[in-house]
Amino acid sequence: FWLKVPDLPPQPPVGTLVARFLLMASVSAAPSYLPLALIDKCIGSRIWVIMKGDKEIVGTLRGFDDYVNMVIDDVREYTFTPEGKKITHLESILLNGNNITMMVPGGDPEENDSKGGVAAK
Repeated sequence: FWLKVPDLPPQPPVGTLVARFLLMASVSAAPSYLPLALIDKCIGSRIWVIMKGDKEIVGTLRGFDDYVNMVIDDVREYTFTPEGKKITHLESILLNGNNITMMVPGGDPEENDSKGGVAAK
């Protein structure tokens, strides 16, 4: 029996940068997530948020919007000053997404203190 093979678009020459990029993209079998989809997977779990300036937030993510403004419960706020580290406990906060530098799902700076993590400044 014969299979009908659909017409394929013309392929770039093998030695071009585009061809190498397409080859690398097709080899990668790891699932990819959009940033908001990845944050959505973190709802209900602990997150570590590194802010602009000298603050870090650790808490349970309850929700977020398209601007990555977040509602976080059971919060520990770490403020780093020349005098040392100050920890503030808060029940719940609304965090402005404009001030977020990085998020670590499941992360906690207290666990990394002994390993020389960020909170060991």
